Amino acid sequence: MRLRNVSFLTVLLFGLCGLVSLSWYTAFSSSRGDVVDIYQREFLALRERLHSAEQENLRRSKELNLVLEEIKRAIAEKQALRDINRTWSSLSEETRLKLWNVSSSKNVLQLPSIFHHLPHLLNREDSLLPAVHLGQGRTGVSIVMGVPSVKREVHSYLTDTLSSLVSELSAAEKEDCVIVVLIAEADQQYASSVADNLKRLFPAEIQSGLLEVVSPSVHFYPDFSRLRESFGDPKERVRWRTKQNLDYCFLMMYAQSKGTYYVQLEDDIVARPNYFTTMKNFALQQPLEEWMILEFSQLGFIGKMFKSLDLSLIVEFMLMFYKDKPIDWLLDHIMWVKVCNPEKDAKHCDRQKANLRIRFKPSLFQHVGTHSSLAGKIQKLKDKDFGKQTLHKGHANPLAEVTTSLKTYQHFTLEKAYLGEDFFWAFTPVAGDFIRIRFFTPVRIERYFFRSGNIEHPGDKLFNTSVEVLPFDNIQAEKEALTEGREKTPKYHRTEDGFIRIGTFQNGIAEGEVDATFGPLEAMRLSVMTDSPVWVILSEIFIKKAE
Repeated sequence: MRLRNVSFLTVLLFGLCGLVSLSWYTAFSSSRGDVVDIYQREFLALRERLHSAEQENLRRSKELNLVLEEIKRAIAEKQALRDINRTWSSLSEETRLKLWNVSSSKNVLQLPSIFHHLPHLLNREDSLLPAVHLGQGRTGVSIVMGVPSVKREVHSYLTDTLSSLVSELSAAEKEDCVIVVLIAEADQQYASSVADNLKRLFPAEIQSGLLEVVSPSVHFYPDFSRLRESFGDPKERVRWRTKQNLDYCFLMMYAQSKGTYYVQLEDDIVARPNYFTTMKNFALQQPLEEWMILEFSQLGFIGKMFKSLDLSLIVEFMLMFYKDKPIDWLLDHIMWVKVCNPEKDAKHCDRQKANLRIRFKPSLFQHVGTHSSLAGKIQKLKDKDFGKQTLHKGHANPLAEVTTSLKTYQHFTLEKAYLGEDFFWAFTPVAGDFIRIRFFTPVRIERYFFRSGNIEHPGDKLFNTSVEVLPFDNIQAEKEALTEGREKTPKYHRTEDGFIRIGTFQNGIAEGEVDATFGPLEAMRLSVMTDSPVWVILSEIFIKKAE
């Protein structure tokens, strides 16, 4: 009985162990199956990613092949272009022009273009692009003023001309015009140096878009050595007037799309006050739109206004005969062709041309240069209709004693200039020279204005000259105005003798406001810091008292 019970217990124990083992195995098998499924899913995802990467690699490989093909094609085209250019250059101008006519259009009939008159321009793609271009590209103005300038052997009047044109414009007028300077020289180094100098002297005008500077490509000009002499002029003069005609053409083509009217000027002139509005109003007041030229000066090609719409006609006519006659003759010929009847007499022709060419008086521009752009030529041309221009401008300034270290020329004293009776004229300044204004009683000054040079002697300006003030209460002024910010850094430069530097001359003019914290001033001074190359004229002194 006991043995039977033991056997039963043993069998029961083995059964329990088997059941436990079976449960563990079943659980283990189930867990192992889940892990395998996870691995399988990850493997499938990895294979999918590898497949996508392979497809992306193939796509990018095709793109790279396309890029390489484009590079090879571009290199081949460039090489072919070089071969064509070498072949093209070996052809005569007549042959090149015929080929250009055939390739430019499917039509048999061809309109003339600039390439018909200047076939050498076909030699270079950049022959019509400016080699120097400085400015903002302003358009949509009322008047564009063109100022061609070349290198002169003796003296350049360009900066004086620009100073005169700019200084006589109001703020509103400056927004309604563009002054385009053409540096008409094939020497690109010279052209760039002039452009850099104008950028330094007229930064605000260039930044605002008022002033633009351009220079033609060296490939714009043809070979002048083969020009035919005519009208008894020597070859050098024929070359000079031929190039001048092309300069005018380039400038007109560049300016045509910028404004309503175009005014041709020169680089050695001065302008009357209010010249811009006077020209604009005169053009708008013309009863007929048939006019072709409005003249604001009787000299040469100075102050000639054209409608921008007419510039294409004028340029094309000039290009047809640029080698034959000077510009003023060509303009007269254009008008003759337009209105003169060959069967009528010269008086009738002159009456007809008078409807196209209308003169304004008094002249708004005066020629001031004596050294022509033609080497060795001296010309003292003056426009009699310009009239006698005021050479100084007077103001009621505070009572003061004026002294200077400069040597006065004749009767043009500093005292007369300060009182507004005349201008001050002195010999060449050197570093250390000064003009001092010592007030009889300390006075509060709101602003100041000094103008050097005048319309007859625009180059006699103050250069590198500072404007300085001497406060009556130097200690208080130093506390209030000479330092700024937490670091108390110097706001103004103080000289060894106590004067405070508040401004400098720019383009012959010094103007600005006086810091109110200086309080009453004992004196003002103009100090020359470097030697000057020219004499000096002080044509306007204005010291405005604070109210």
